[in-house]
Amino acid sequence: MTDANEWTAGTDVDWDARAAAFDDEPDHGLRAPEVRAAWAGRLRGWLPETPSDVLDLGCGTGSLALLAAEQGHRVTGVDASPAMAERARAKLAGHDARVLCGDAAVPPVGEEGYDVILVRHVLWTLPRPAEVLRHWRTLLRPGGRFVLVEGVWGSLSPVGMPVDEVTGLLAPLAGRIRVEPLSDDPLLWGKSVTDERYAVLAEI
Repeated sequence: MTDANEWTAGTDVDWDARAAAFDDEPDHGLRAPEVRAAWAGRLRGWLPETPSDVLDLGCGTGSLALLAAEQGHRVTGVDASPAMAERARAKLAGHDARVLCGDAAVPPVGEEGYDVILVRHVLWTLPRPAEVLRHWRTLLRPGGRFVLVEGVWGSLSPVGMPVDEVTGLLAPLAGRIRVEPLSDDPLLWGKSVTDERYAVLAEI
């Protein structure tokens, strides 16, 4: 989500209806080479250097999952929208990746363990985020990490999660937490932005 002031809550959106045009946003489809390169560079710094198991929750059409797979990681994407999941499967065809349709809060992955849980602009839409993070923590292997990309969008009726809220929820679950501001990099968004956008990297 880039301009989240278009709606009042993530759960109010019909993502199946939006799927066809979802990739039109520069930071969704990553079609522009400079935007794609900006996100690929960030992911390279956020994900482990060696091939790892990455769980991309709320993966949408799979743009970030594809970048992770291209960097040699084994990726499982989960999205609640069948239309989004279908597009993600097509995008990831031929890579070491799979896409499941299900709830990001309680992903249908059983007791499988992952090295990374990657979530972009999804946590703020989920009820009871503290409970969600505790569950996600059980899916991480020892030494695993959260990569959470979130923000606060809009000026009249802002939506999202301030960085202090996310780091506060993670504090009981993680050993080391690092915040990386993202608002000052227009290449990530295909435009200049003034609202709060950030990544939280938390190692357990």
